[in-house]
Amino acid sequence: MSKSINSTRRKVIQALGGTPMVLPLARWLSSASTIGILSTERANAATPVAMEGSAAFLGMAAPGLDHPETMARVAVGSTLEVNQHDGSQQRYALTYDPFFITGDQVPGLEGGHVIAGGYFDLYGRPIMDRSVPGQERQFFSDCPDGMSLLQPLVDVDKASLGISGNPVFAVVQFEYASRNLAGESEYGQLPSPIAVLTLDQDPTTGRLALVRYYNVPTKDAYGLWITCGASRSPWNTHLGSEEYPTDAFAAANDKRFKAFVARLYGDVNAATDPDKANPYLYNHVPEVMVMPDGTGHVKKHFCLGRISHELIQVCPDQRTVLMGDDYTNGGAFLFIADRAADLSSGSLYVAKWRQTSDIGPGSARLQWIKLGEASSDDIEHLAKMLKPTDIMDVTTSDPGDPSYTRIVYGGTTNWVRVKPGMDKAAAFLETHRYAALQGGSLGFTKWEGTTVNAADKVGYVAMSYIYKSMTDGSTDIHVEGPTAGAVYALNLRAGQHDSNGDTIDSEWVPVDMAAIPDLTGEDLLTPDPLGNMANPNKIANPDNIKFSERLRMLLIGEDSSMHVNNFLWAYDIDSHRLARVLSDPVAAESTGLQAVDDINGWTYIMSNLQHPGDWESTLHDRVKAAVEPFIDKYYKEGYGGSVGYVAGFPRISEV
Repeated sequence: MSKSINSTRRKVIQALGGTPMVLPLARWLSSASTIGILSTERANAATPVAMEGSAAFLGMAAPGLDHPETMARVAVGSTLEVNQHDGSQQRYALTYDPFFITGDQVPGLEGGHVIAGGYFDLYGRPIMDRSVPGQERQFFSDCPDGMSLLQPLVDVDKASLGISGNPVFAVVQFEYASRNLAGESEYGQLPSPIAVLTLDQDPTTGRLALVRYYNVPTKDAYGLWITCGASRSPWNTHLGSEEYPTDAFAAANDKRFKAFVARLYGDVNAATDPDKANPYLYNHVPEVMVMPDGTGHVKKHFCLGRISHELIQVCPDQRTVLMGDDYTNGGAFLFIADRAADLSSGSLYVAKWRQTSDIGPGSARLQWIKLGEASSDDIEHLAKMLKPTDIMDVTTSDPGDPSYTRIVYGGTTNWVRVKPGMDKAAAFLETHRYAALQGGSLGFTKWEGTTVNAADKVGYVAMSYIYKSMTDGSTDIHVEGPTAGAVYALNLRAGQHDSNGDTIDSEWVPVDMAAIPDLTGEDLLTPDPLGNMANPNKIANPDNIKFSERLRMLLIGEDSSMHVNNFLWAYDIDSHRLARVLSDPVAAESTGLQAVDDINGWTYIMSNLQHPGDWESTLHDRVKAAVEPFIDKYYKEGYGGSVGYVAGFPRISEV
């Protein structure tokens, strides 16, 4: 069935090569593991091997219209080449192994089947799509996003779980549903589901098979709102996200937020109940703990700032948290927990960008401003007790009163002042406005994923687009671009002081920020023959980003309105070589990325895809007619997304 997918998501978001990669042997030997990467077929069983030599990724070419079916699926033409010291050589084809396409019937925890990615209200009742009479069905997401692969740290009852090999769990969150059966946008109007997958790991091949699917109740967290990127914590939990905060001062007239609340509670009247339709309960950090029986519990942390959380990364000290803020006029935020492996209290900081270059993506030194310290319980209490007007005075026209300060909030000029005694509430519930008021550089657009290279003490940031507030001169961040974005590197250091001269209690504080030339996109003056508006042999609009310590490899997934197909890339930080690992279906975003160095002697790269066939004019005009029938065939007429992992690598045995 032909359709026109609503591009509301991209409008909202924008408003707000084939070179071998050489991997030295030592990195593989020390890992005693294998990697997975993506393709259209299941991986064949891999035989364990001991390697003495080197391994190289042989990257794939971007697919073209001579193979429209390839453009419509996860395509992997990359291979792993193993070179032994004795001169022998072996290549391994890489493949994609999906657990499911959303909307599939999959085994439930207690027998029977459930719909993968299915939506439920706060009380566990299925949310139904009734937009087309006679075709009613449960809503399910086409947008799986953040995923964490977790190894149980305690013994589990394998027999009760139906597992014959090694038990492994995965947590996957679903960002949104693009549209209903009538073709109308549903972006942000449904409470985001989150699920625990029980997986059976074959100890001989490393293959992961889905055994059970459990939908995590979210009542204790007040439901979840637009859950995007995620990471695995050092203490083996899933750290999620809630992005695109509703402006609390305008929430009463926000139709999207009100629709979300009505669906969340299964009651249209909830949208006008101030206790339920409370925007301060959202845009925080949910943490999912998985139980040995394959169930899960979610707790929301309120003290990491109410921002557009995209993907947080906890540093090796288990206290310092780097955070993405996927927003127009977003900031660079840092949280330092009071205790290791516990995000329930700590201190929040925002960065001041001290620009050192305006060329291309630019560079800067970073100075940190402390916004406050709090516990999650304190802020949760304030969130339920206070109205926006209790915290701040906000106006969009100049009041002519020097007690107000002019800032830019979400692309709009505001004049703000904090009510007496409300600094803590302002810092943690009106974080964007308060951070700008305190002198933070609220000019990033769009800061997405973050990750850390622990050995070199370097952080990496995916700046998906470099435009608007970063290039228009409206803030203290004023660089050239490109619109296709870049990956920045941040040196992490001890002994730093905040703007008040107080010592910052962390050895992992970012001190500067500069783009990596090899990982900077290239805008095209005119589209290429396929329609690409950015060089397809370079990254464009990086989003998901993860670092593998064992492989010393940076993995980058795209969410681009400039590439016809989005790609997953691998970049060796030592050899500076970039390889295209896989191509996702046309208009699908590469999501769910996680680099897993070792689970029972195997390494994995987790990878999902969302909203295949999210057509955009003019980007997809040249390919849509040829590719759309295959999108319909493989992804439920564009209503399905894929959850899976990269497979096909040999196991690398320790020598």
